Amino acid sequence: MTGSGVRSGRLSPLSIVAWAGLAMLLVGAFLAALGGLNQTTYGAANFVERYLAAVADDDLATAITTPGVALDAEELEAKGLPADISTAMLRSDVIEAGPEDVRVVDDVVNDDGTHTVTASYRLDTAILQTSFDVRAIDPLYGVLNRWAFVESPIAVVDVTAAHYPIFTVGDLTLDTRASKTGDELSAFSQAAPYLAIAPAAYEFGASDTLVVAAPVPITAEPGASVAVTVDAQPTADFNARVQTQVDAYLDDCATQAVLQPAGCPFGIEIDDRVLGEPAWSIVEYPEVVLTAGESAFEMPPTAGTAHISVEVQSLFDGEISQLEEDRPFKVALSASIRPDGSIAIQLQQTD
Repeated sequence: MTGSGVRSGRLSPLSIVAWAGLAMLLVGAFLAALGGLNQTTYGAANFVERYLAAVADDDLATAITTPGVALDAEELEAKGLPADISTAMLRSDVIEAGPEDVRVVDDVVNDDGTHTVTASYRLDTAILQTSFDVRAIDPLYGVLNRWAFVESPIAVVDVTAAHYPIFTVGDLTLDTRASKTGDELSAFSQAAPYLAIAPAAYEFGASDTLVVAAPVPITAEPGASVAVTVDAQPTADFNARVQTQVDAYLDDCATQAVLQPAGCPFGIEIDDRVLGEPAWSIVEYPEVVLTAGESAFEMPPTAGTAHISVEVQSLFDGEISQLEEDRPFKVALSASIRPDGSIAIQLQQTD
């Protein structure tokens, strides 16, 4: 028995076409949105911009883990870098300035599917432009583009720590001897390469009680090598501490009641008979001014004056008199800083 009010559960051909059209519109809209995302948020240009933004924000954790940034053993070898090259500079609070006012000026699709993205940016006071080659890698969720640098943008900074092995970069203090052994540890000047995030500006220096180096700014550009020399020079405190040791040495010499104090830079020869004990005193101490030499800090031959007081008797006529005479002398030395921070002094021969 059928009732006139019962409706059929089947869709009419017109409804099927309508639903199919709607589905196609939705798929098309989704694909269009996906294509838009892959061209913008997940595009090659945006990949480069995100990396530069991470560097600018001092977000080194994000910058270093960006695909294509980290260097593996094979890449280090291909670049002629040691496998144990220091990564100590790859951390936050080291960069002086990152890229600002970033603008992508070109995005070229190459025949092999890679992109060459050219970005313009300001680094400290310089306006720079760099081209980055990026390649597609496995997409996110199988549909969203992902990219990696073809060549890592990491730079190499070759640091020469002249006259003192420890230097500063940003808030970081590093020792160029960290991976060295044997005789290398005693070299007066040390050199070591460091991996550094780029593009970025850095400032190197040295500041210690005994030595100081003027700040040296450098710019590390992507994939490049840059050399910097941190020229450590003696501080006033270093000179004062050596002065104290020199004065003490000369005072000790003056306690020797002989005409030629042993191991000392001054003395006198007297032809007459010496009746009493010679008494030495220091009239003028040599002023210590250290400069960096080939293997140590050096004080060139520097003048001082000692005074002798002694009673003598003339061998010619027997007259007794008191000899009072100033005796000029010179002191030269080299000074080095021991690992424990103490100072080692080596006296040098003078004419």
